[in-house]
Amino acid sequence: MSLFETKSLDRIKAEAEGGEQHLKKTLGPFNLIALGIGAIIGAGLFSLTGIAAADNAGPAVVLSFVVAAIGCAFAGMCYSEFSTMIPIAGSAYTYAYATMGELLAWIIGWDLVLEYAVGAATVSVSWSSYVTKLFHMYSIELPPSLVHCPWDPTPGIINLPAVFIILIISCLLMIGISESARVNAVIVVIKVAIVLIVISIGWGMTHPENYVPFLPDNTGVFGEFGISGVMQGAAVIFFAYIGFDAVSTAAQEAKKPQRDMPIGIIGSLVICTVLYILFARVLTGMVNYKTFHGDASPVATAVALFPTWMQSALVIGIIAGYSSVILVMLLGQSRVFFSMSRDGLLPKVFSDIHPKFKTPWRCNLIFMIFVSLFSGFLPISNLGHMTSIGTLLAFVIVCIGIIVMRKTNPDAPRPYRTPLVPIVPILGVLVCFAMMYSLNIETWYRLVIWLAIGLAIYFGYGIKHSHLRQPRR
Repeated sequence: MSLFETKSLDRIKAEAEGGEQHLKKTLGPFNLIALGIGAIIGAGLFSLTGIAAADNAGPAVVLSFVVAAIGCAFAGMCYSEFSTMIPIAGSAYTYAYATMGELLAWIIGWDLVLEYAVGAATVSVSWSSYVTKLFHMYSIELPPSLVHCPWDPTPGIINLPAVFIILIISCLLMIGISESARVNAVIVVIKVAIVLIVISIGWGMTHPENYVPFLPDNTGVFGEFGISGVMQGAAVIFFAYIGFDAVSTAAQEAKKPQRDMPIGIIGSLVICTVLYILFARVLTGMVNYKTFHGDASPVATAVALFPTWMQSALVIGIIAGYSSVILVMLLGQSRVFFSMSRDGLLPKVFSDIHPKFKTPWRCNLIFMIFVSLFSGFLPISNLGHMTSIGTLLAFVIVCIGIIVMRKTNPDAPRPYRTPLVPIVPILGVLVCFAMMYSLNIETWYRLVIWLAIGLAIYFGYGIKHSHLRQPRR
């Protein structure tokens, strides 16, 4: 059997609908938009905005948000078509299995570890930074050696708070914690309120001189300001948009996925893009962009001009929001590996269900150890770059998948059709790849090494145990 043997749409749907357990269809368009905003607004906005401004684009980081939004819009339209054609949990992994075959599905599934697991580690580092700032507001100083990793600008031994939050949330997932649509909506309201407060109050505290020069001259190094800085900044803050594809993982729980999935995916993208551009404009106007160098909690630095009680309230809200993002990312990662294990591509340990809690607890336990090591010993910039390049690769493959699906299954029902195919998918590939190209060479090395490890596991285990390669019973 070919490495590019695909799984038919009928078989995917039959396997999802078979068995005793079914996901309850409870989500409407508002729930899906709230889910998207809840997953999108997190460390990318509250942390990487300042880092991208200080290291790459200066005040022109607003242009970086525009570039990243364009790439996400193209990918979002492609995700919308797939999610209405294949309203099954699994997102890009399932789409690749249906269009480009098992090998590409494996690569996507393995690559999604960089989005979800490493993404959770990135958010945990920012969570730790904001917790440290909150303690500082109340004159409690945590030991620097226990809140910084060895490669931070201020070297430490381990980022202990980041490890702590990963352990706590992983344990909650193992005993069966789930987020209801109502709770998620409350968290979304808190996050959006924080962004709106900073924009509305901070707008009057901006200083025109902080916007000069708007686009600092390139230093002679690719990615350090100038146009290349805007592009690399887009690749860095692209992390801020990660999460809209999480809406597609909820397709199986949508009441009317054919109608509501495009609304949830594209609607959350539009709302967040507007908020992001205004937020970045205010942040770089309140404080000179150079101040944010190496600062994983730039919002806390900027709102130091606000009343003390408001500073504390904003930071507490951000910390609560981060906690939910970490939970969603770790939950999403366990889902992806659960699906891959169910298809035989990974050992059964990843799909083992706890007899009492009914959760894939061993999968959660393995990722608890894996992610906590990343959280404790890697700086946020490296983690953010790894997450961005992994997600961008997934978006590239999804965009290509739309073109392939139009050729291989031209008559399949498409409640939502990506416009101007193949132009839109091709533009999505080009913009996303341009952002990937803008990331530093070290990030590319890490991606290649990561994919090499994944291919070794696939050819050593997955290809031999794949259910697709065995006769159906």
